[in-house]
Amino acid sequence: MSFAITAAEIPAIPIAGSDARFPVHRIYCIGRNYAEHAKEMGASVERSQPMFFMKPADAIVTDDADVPYPSATQDLHHEVEMIVALARGGRDIAREHALDCVFGYGVGLDLTRRDLQAAAKAKGHPWDAAKGFDASAPVSMLRRVEDVGHPRTGRLSLDVNGERRQQADISEMIFDVAAIIHELSRLWTLAPGDLIFTGTPAGVAMLQRNDRVHARLDGIVELDARIV
Repeated sequence: MSFAITAAEIPAIPIAGSDARFPVHRIYCIGRNYAEHAKEMGASVERSQPMFFMKPADAIVTDDADVPYPSATQDLHHEVEMIVALARGGRDIAREHALDCVFGYGVGLDLTRRDLQAAAKAKGHPWDAAKGFDASAPVSMLRRVEDVGHPRTGRLSLDVNGERRQQADISEMIFDVAAIIHELSRLWTLAPGDLIFTGTPAGVAMLQRNDRVHARLDGIVELDARIV
């Protein structure tokens, strides 16, 4: 196939123990998936209906590269999350078959321009500018399911400049991985290469230029980054 202009490079994530990379198709995110985080944001917990939003595939930052502080904000916040990478997709995926779609797991940051989000919420506007900006999704390498299984418990944490900011067990998620995949597939046709951010625990806070962040999903993977 020929193109009228130069095609953009496909965003891709390194895979532990492999020279191959995982090509990213779409990035789906779930909001308010930890009760304590919903509480700190002044929001109610919807246990019957998950809330989803998206980021562009090319919002990822990989290989522990520096993360540029975004424009148009004075209140950049960190949100550490377990991420799930899909090798298979489909529509209306049954919960009992959802984990069969998973390629692997990692850890990432859902960076948020909190001031823009607050302004959008106040006016009943979409959050796109607050969530889907350039470099808003730093991610670790991925670990394959055959190497780590499907983690159902484990500590998810974030340190900023050596100080613990966020910490929870992934078992505290309101919607687990299978439920998230099932619910997403009712709204979109999922595809190989899709990446899912599974929600953040309490403790979100501001980041400054030159901050160093360390995200960790115990026993699985770690991520280091610097805000520049």
